[in-house]
Amino acid sequence: MVFFRSLIFLLLQIAITPLFTLIAIFTFPFHPVTRYRIISGWALTMLWLLRTICGIRMKVHGTENIPSVPCLVLCKHQSAWETIALQKVFPPQVWVIKRELLWLPFFGWGLAMTSPVAIKRSEGREAIRQLLRQGKERLALGFCVVIFPEGTRIPFGQRGKYKIGGALLATSSGAPVVPVAHNAGRLWGRNSFLKYPGIITMSIGPAIQPAGLKPEEINRQVEDWIETEVSRLSR
Repeated sequence: MVFFRSLIFLLLQIAITPLFTLIAIFTFPFHPVTRYRIISGWALTMLWLLRTICGIRMKVHGTENIPSVPCLVLCKHQSAWETIALQKVFPPQVWVIKRELLWLPFFGWGLAMTSPVAIKRSEGREAIRQLLRQGKERLALGFCVVIFPEGTRIPFGQRGKYKIGGALLATSSGAPVVPVAHNAGRLWGRNSFLKYPGIITMSIGPAIQPAGLKPEEINRQVEDWIETEVSRLSR
């Protein structure tokens, strides 16, 4: 049953995504935030399909911790689920992504219309400079900036190395940092086709104000809170 539900979800996703890509292309003349509000309808549609077809529901704790100003969202990366669910939970946002994602047919083309910060990791310091420059530009436009500090999806129950780019952007911009933990990998694993029914819990931590903190301190606070909370959610 899980296999067939997952297959139906995938087929519908394949059918719907080109339509949203076409919509996304036609939003080009609009303000970036307006474009985002229209294009994020894709994510809301996917969440509805996950709930209706695959039986995956979501529970969110800590929404009172979301600042009223644009912030940096540093989130655990276990699954594709959080890239979708964050769009329902947080205000308009952009993501720091691998540049290669923009080359994906349909999905990447639509993604390009959401004003992401698309970096090439191999460029090292230049990638960091791009993150700082474009990250501050996106914050000024009114976007939250979503960063997955581990850089890639980590299998459920494991822990990756937390990179310092998000913390550097925090100290450079002064934007508050919001850590986010979840247990999505339990139901929709890393690079997994199968999606198991159940409830995914997302937990939003208290905002960290960067004033007076070094990037290393921010990064450590984010990692400690996320990993402690992920461990709690896993139990």
